[in-house]
Amino acid sequence: MTLPALGTLQVRTLEERPDLLGVPVREALASWPHATDVGVAEIDPELADTAACSEAYAVPLDAGANCVVVSGRRAGEERIAACLVRADTRADVNNRVKRLLDVRKCSFLPLERAVEETGMEYGGITPVGLPASWRLLIDSRVAAIDLALIGSGVRRSKLIAPGPALAQLPGAEVIEGLAS
Repeated sequence: MTLPALGTLQVRTLEERPDLLGVPVREALASWPHATDVGVAEIDPELADTAACSEAYAVPLDAGANCVVVSGRRAGEERIAACLVRADTRADVNNRVKRLLDVRKCSFLPLERAVEETGMEYGGITPVGLPASWRLLIDSRVAAIDLALIGSGVRRSKLIAPGPALAQLPGAEVIEGLAS
């Protein structure tokens, strides 16, 4: 396998460094057919924030993708979605996401709850290995990235994955204009 290269990150295979993956991420990747196209890179956990990571490791912002978790209610039913958007954009939570979830009001899921329900660390939440009941909305611009830098489930590493492969994650819905 040829490892993907991105910026100055030292990319390793998932088999070489399974310790750099959150448990739900490692479990999801074990059965995902595109896992062989994914690499993992150890980073300074203080640089887990996308902008800091991008600057420190010479990764263009438009190669990074952020996963945000949102929720809303309709007729007493809670609807949760993870939104994967390019790091140089913002999820259109108040319009596009709200309409997709068909809720009156949409907001970010509280941090403690997102961490608890995903089994991932804050700063490392990723679309890989999310609860099956959540919707996964991926902005079409992420699906078009050659190599995307995303969370790994922990703050001390990042995954490097082809955007088209991310669009093939279980339950993924590729959405035009999910972010602005």
